[in-house]
Amino acid sequence: MLYGVNERKGFIVITGGIGTGKTTLCRAFLSQLGGSIKSALIFNSFITEQELLKTIIEEFGVDESAGAGTRKECIDQINEFLLRTFSQGGNAVLVLDEAQNLSSIVLEQIRMLSNLETEKEKLIQVVLVGQPELKDLLTSSSMQQLNERIVVRFDLRPLDHKDVRGYVEHRLVVGGGRGDLRFANSAFSAIYKYSKGIPRRINAVCDRALLIAYVNEKHSISREIVAKAVDEIRGDLALKGRARDWSLRRAISSTVLVLLLIMVAGFAGWSFRYDFLGFFSPSLKSIPAGPRDIPLQEPKPEKEAAEPLFLDEKSSLAGLFDLYYAKVGEGTGLVGERHLSLVFFMMEPDRYAWFRKPFRVQVPLSPAPSSASSHYLLIREITEAGVIAVDAGGKDRPVSREFLLDHWGQRVSWIYPFENSRPELMRGMSGPDVSEVQLMLKEIGYQVEPTGIFDEATFLEVIRFQRRCGLMSDGIAGRRTKALLYQMTN
Repeated sequence: MLYGVNERKGFIVITGGIGTGKTTLCRAFLSQLGGSIKSALIFNSFITEQELLKTIIEEFGVDESAGAGTRKECIDQINEFLLRTFSQGGNAVLVLDEAQNLSSIVLEQIRMLSNLETEKEKLIQVVLVGQPELKDLLTSSSMQQLNERIVVRFDLRPLDHKDVRGYVEHRLVVGGGRGDLRFANSAFSAIYKYSKGIPRRINAVCDRALLIAYVNEKHSISREIVAKAVDEIRGDLALKGRARDWSLRRAISSTVLVLLLIMVAGFAGWSFRYDFLGFFSPSLKSIPAGPRDIPLQEPKPEKEAAEPLFLDEKSSLAGLFDLYYAKVGEGTGLVGERHLSLVFFMMEPDRYAWFRKPFRVQVPLSPAPSSASSHYLLIREITEAGVIAVDAGGKDRPVSREFLLDHWGQRVSWIYPFENSRPELMRGMSGPDVSEVQLMLKEIGYQVEPTGIFDEATFLEVIRFQRRCGLMSDGIAGRRTKALLYQMTN
């Protein structure tokens, strides 16, 4: 960490499991920084990008008298502080603990902060500290640009058996021990078995073992004392004696077995409920299971449809993929080597008229039973009178606009084909990906020419599109922006 900061490497990532000492390491690291290095430590990772910028300003001790309201004003203020620090021969380091909880938007803002640099030097060094999930987050396709900037990485591992002994003995010396208090060899084995080498667990069990030894006026910590300490930490003192343990386990096993038999019988009865009811009322045999169990009012044409209109999760998803492939087979949609993704948006009901490709909308249940699964309307295309929906039998069903709006649950999803390369397009980029975005914007009425260059005009029109659609208006054509453009074009 010191090497990464002193050599101005930009990004440093430290990962480790719970209790391996990440926060302690952060504090020790900051305490060893020279006086010329300004530091900011942020513990709260559940923050927005605006809150992040303001917290950085506060942690660096920047004079806030000038005020920093907008995101641009915050970045300008941070940049001014970094340039002033650099001109005075100093450096700045930002440490973010629990970084695995940071949203992709906040991580992108952090990446953009790293662009604050001179021709030769990085003005700010960023240390991301988090649990192993942080590694998975950084290796995702959306974080490719940030991941490529990370130069220094280290993964904190639990201590091995030998290191546990050295760690405990070192803590005894630091705590003022003079050799009159010792842990038996068997005690170290018990400590390692319980803690798995995680320092936080080692601290907890040793603290409790020392307390037990003090109460019993012992100067040697045996395996039995450690075992008792472990029991107290786990809260297992109520279970005394193997006979009682065996009787408890036997009682629990019997109870679980009875419950499982009841559940199996219940599921079997529910699955074949219409067959059972058919013995008493033959007319009930023809009632299909599934969406008919939900009290939703379906449209009733002159001739009653044979299949339900509301689909479950599995049927609606399978139908959505069928409609996508049928559309691609007709020569529409994007072509090339692409991956398919299911995207979700929260959309107001009246915006359905924007859509040009098949989609599904979640149907709110009324009343909404807590155990009910989600149900959907699967939409093939938009018409002047409403939409064409697809029922459980794969048949087209005309649905009026009023019916659609009455059953609109706002959660809308569709299939979006994408490429892994360049998931985010921004000002200054160029190429066929940019041309594709420009063509889609132009098709729906935005003042953009397909030059293949992400110029200022494209940037402003992307922001205008994002604001209109309720997206984050950052002017970056990311996957969600492109997925919505794809849905709104032919």
